Amino acid sequence: MGALALFLGHPRSTVRLSGHGRNSPTNVHHEHKPTVLYISTRGEAPTLGFADVTLAGLARDGGLYMPQTWPKLAPDMIAGMAGRPFHEIAVEVIAPFTGGDISRADLSAMARDAYAQFGHAAVTPLVQIGPDLWVLELFHGPTLAFKDVAMQLLARMMDHVLAKRGQRATIVGATSGDTGGAAIEAFRGSKRVDVVILFPDGRVSDVQRRMMTTPTEANVHALAVDGTFDDCQALVKAMFNHHAFRDRLALSAVNSINWARIVAQVTYYFAAGAALGAPHRKLSFVVPTGNFGDILAGYVARQMGLPIEKLVIASNANDILPRTLATGVYETRGVVATTSPSMDIQVSSNFERYLFEAGGRDAGAIRAQMASLAQSGRFEIGKAHARLKAEFAAASADEKAVAETIRRTERQSGYLAEPHTACAIHAADTLAPVPGAARIVLATAHPAKFPDAMAEITGRRPALPPRLKSLMTEVERMTVLPNDLAAIERFIEARSRVATEGNR
Repeated sequence: MGALALFLGHPRSTVRLSGHGRNSPTNVHHEHKPTVLYISTRGEAPTLGFADVTLAGLARDGGLYMPQTWPKLAPDMIAGMAGRPFHEIAVEVIAPFTGGDISRADLSAMARDAYAQFGHAAVTPLVQIGPDLWVLELFHGPTLAFKDVAMQLLARMMDHVLAKRGQRATIVGATSGDTGGAAIEAFRGSKRVDVVILFPDGRVSDVQRRMMTTPTEANVHALAVDGTFDDCQALVKAMFNHHAFRDRLALSAVNSINWARIVAQVTYYFAAGAALGAPHRKLSFVVPTGNFGDILAGYVARQMGLPIEKLVIASNANDILPRTLATGVYETRGVVATTSPSMDIQVSSNFERYLFEAGGRDAGAIRAQMASLAQSGRFEIGKAHARLKAEFAAASADEKAVAETIRRTERQSGYLAEPHTACAIHAADTLAPVPGAARIVLATAHPAKFPDAMAEITGRRPALPPRLKSLMTEVERMTVLPNDLAAIERFIEARSRVATEGNR
């Protein structure tokens, strides 16, 4: 990551950086030594502090960063979160991970500002739809998706760190629908960050696409790629592994490969859990997930002390995660287009973080598994399988089940769920509940993000909130490119201010 990723954080030390681009200084002086350090799942990248991990995204060895140890929150602190404003809960959850890289006062100001952008005073409200069954609504942010909860805060954290260092960054990301819009909305107009988002052409909803293509700020760019989400994700990883390009443009990532994204998502697990009586009441979360990032945040919450009895992986027809849990073999198949496109995925990047943890933090085993995945599209998860089955459950919903669940849920409770959320409600209905535990389904998107699918299932199109009433008539601005790494790199380099103006 050049100037942005390899500041090792030793006080008053001189750090030699590898892979110098013209924007990568050869020496960096630090006044601050982080007290929380992060290691790569593949064991061959520098150990970094929180600020550098936030700017780096993907580790230099191709792995994902994880904290060396898990912070713990005391039971009385968790209980005391009940009724507090969401931004205050966020500070309590995130501050232990920052290691002093961001002061508590600065983090508090950023959180207050980030969550003031949401359309509900509770930020992530709970709605009861059945006995011991609640929906945690995560879609009240600017782009109507759960990604806003993390992205609005991440943008402020990255701008804060870059401003302190007098630097710029180029963000490159892949999206299956929601991450791209959330990233572009969060960073639009940034003086220090240029954003390029790759999405699969024709494989996201019209609303999702327009949230990426209608912003007019010069620092944001939407790229429609001829391929699937997995193709887009592979292109982004290839750019991060092209170290000369990565250094020259000071690449950074805001996908859930970025550890700060995961940490920011942990917040709503604690907010919901405390509201329903934790730590004195057991919890079970049902999470629609394709990339394993949102449910990994739940796993982190449990490691921090939230009493989560079961984490349920809810999948659509692209059921690689339920198959892996059942068989112990991670094996990719073709991606099937569904009404829940954000989960039309076969390569779940964040699963690597869980395998690293569940396998005893054996970086060599992770390198071997990821090499096997790249070569043959499959690997055995080995000794981590027993722990995976003990800590998670899983269920998938085909398109018929999704439609039936949406109609039944509205009929029985008056609640209108969109297809991703319906996958989770289906899983909650299918699997045996944990006795005495409150069941919480994560609602990851607003129904209006998928008007065509909702119209086909329910006979009517959900309306966008009034603040987005002009979205469907605004002029779109995007570039269509082939699934070609060289062409995409040329496009990004021509538009990155780091490349054209320098990193100071």
